[in-house]
Amino acid sequence: MTIIQLEYLLSVANCGSFSAAAEHCFVTQPSLSMQVKALEEELGVVLLDRSKKPVIPTEAGEVVLSRARETIKAYNCIRESVAELKGETAGKLRLGVIPTVAPYLLHKFLPAFVRDYPKVELEISEMVTADIVEALRRDRLDAALVAGGTCGEGIAEHELFGDRFFAYVSPNNPLYERSNVRIEDIDLKDLVILSAGNCMRDQVIELCQAKRNMPSHYTFESGSLDTLMRIVDCTSCLTIIPEMAVEYVPADRRDRIKTLAKGATSRKIAVAVRRTYVKNSIIRALTDTVMACVAR
Repeated sequence: MTIIQLEYLLSVANCGSFSAAAEHCFVTQPSLSMQVKALEEELGVVLLDRSKKPVIPTEAGEVVLSRARETIKAYNCIRESVAELKGETAGKLRLGVIPTVAPYLLHKFLPAFVRDYPKVELEISEMVTADIVEALRRDRLDAALVAGGTCGEGIAEHELFGDRFFAYVSPNNPLYERSNVRIEDIDLKDLVILSAGNCMRDQVIELCQAKRNMPSHYTFESGSLDTLMRIVDCTSCLTIIPEMAVEYVPADRRDRIKTLAKGATSRKIAVAVRRTYVKNSIIRALTDTVMACVAR
């Protein structure tokens, strides 16, 4: 029994077919099939029901797959721990990024990170905060770029930099003529916000509730800040945007960006990491690269 055989078995179970698994593992299908068959012969049981579409594990296969996941995880942990001891920045990093950060930050640091750390295998997923927290706790992500203070117990957060909030106001809104907007002056019926699951939505609601009650529903909600701004452009509404989005607002619409009154709010962008994650050198590399790009 080998690690590669267990990895191939897991891949078939996850992909549902030998052809898809072979493509995922970058091997030929006959080679992958031969390794899985050799594992079955060694154990003396059939692990996969090949008569079903998609291919599914047998009862014995489910037992072996459960142990295989544990074994591969332990194997990778050993390799990563040794790499840490040798001072190497290498291994896999499954990184989640929230939607209010991904469009404004990823393209700034990714080229430098890939260039400087070629031995790091990077997998990136854009996910709302609620899904990131769940994925971190279930060991589906290793780390994430999030708004600080949103992940809860069991997840370590390392603050990177501050990100102020601004109002983005329609020219048809009474507040458009102001350069500085107070939260208490915002008519909540005009406020369009991010959809549920986005931590920035919760931060905006918390900010406004500090002043008065929020309405039970909103005229418009979206998972995209860009969509919210486009809605503002064609209505008399307003929305709240983070500072990192400001530079991407077209020049002919910059007049719609208003400073929120002092003491309004900001957020901290942080790297959230599973407390059991051992590849500290990769997290340091990620943190250093992000901060270097932000400082430019």
